[in-house]
Amino acid sequence: MVLGIESSCDETGAGIVSGGRLLAHVVASSMDEHARFGGVVPEIAARAHLQAFNPVVREALEQAGLRLADIDAVAVTTGPGLSGALQVGLAGAKALAFAAGVPLYGVHHLAGHVAADTLEHGALPNPCVVLIVSGGHTSLLLVRDLVRDPILHLGDTVDDAAGECFDKVARVFGLPYPGGPAIDRTARGGDPCAVAFPRPLSGAKDDPYAFSFSGLKTAAARWAERYRQSGEDIPLADGAASLQEAVADVLTRKALAACREYDVRTLVVVGGVAANSRVRALAEERCAAAGVELRVPPLTLCTDNGAMIAAVGDLLLRAGADPARPDVSVDASAPLEYAALHPAALHPAALHPAARLAAGAA
Repeated sequence: MVLGIESSCDETGAGIVSGGRLLAHVVASSMDEHARFGGVVPEIAARAHLQAFNPVVREALEQAGLRLADIDAVAVTTGPGLSGALQVGLAGAKALAFAAGVPLYGVHHLAGHVAADTLEHGALPNPCVVLIVSGGHTSLLLVRDLVRDPILHLGDTVDDAAGECFDKVARVFGLPYPGGPAIDRTARGGDPCAVAFPRPLSGAKDDPYAFSFSGLKTAAARWAERYRQSGEDIPLADGAASLQEAVADVLTRKALAACREYDVRTLVVVGGVAANSRVRALAEERCAAAGVELRVPPLTLCTDNGAMIAAVGDLLLRAGADPARPDVSVDASAPLEYAALHPAALHPAALHPAARLAAGAA
């Protein structure tokens, strides 16, 4: 029985997984508190995690019909994410693991997104190509054994992530936060071919699997500005549909190219943007044409949640992985190399003199 804790951004999640089976899945979101600012405010997020932590864990245990004494391990996101938010989750997870007398596993947030698919479709094929698309990350990976082998990055975003592009363009369009769902809803009545938005890095030779969405964001902003300057109403549905089509086209085209090059027959699409209707539909269409199996988690497991972290913890526990050290700390910008993320706090002697003074004062 593995309890997973997620607190990297604006969702406080707790999930319980046993032997690959999902027993509990509870999420409290502070998104409404951030909406009036047009984006996540780190201090608000951290306070929201502090308030939601105990109720979310309590509800997860009740949902699974368990007590804390029944838990065999605790897994927690230790990076990447907002530093203050991560620290709240880690502190709570350490307390739970100590109280229950069980091992603690530090988990990489993005590995959690990958593992989320196993809760719906079972063990990941070895190998598989994984496309992670979220508000802060867009990566194309070659995954073998998720918790035993290093994760090979085929390509990453060089600037804005896909979800970040949606959020920023939605703000320019005057749509509410979060931008991704707002773009998706608005696009339903639009023509995806109405605006010839660019497909960034679609012909890159030196780094064929790299992503870039900053230029697309700028093109969409300039398109909207031309209508404002002429005093015309912006055809939002066409703009949203065309933007969504451009993002989905780039994502799925590169993902299927990677499947062909590495002779992989399974594509896994995960992360918040995997909930986008056009991304899912185009991925289904192109995978079917290429004879590639497509795996996408249910919508409830696409966004940040504790169940995905519990899924990684469950895999680590069953693989006999070493738990985190007691001094495990957060790493807000941790690269995705392995599913387990156990960054240890630096000893004061290894710090710069000014940092040692600050540590002593703290």
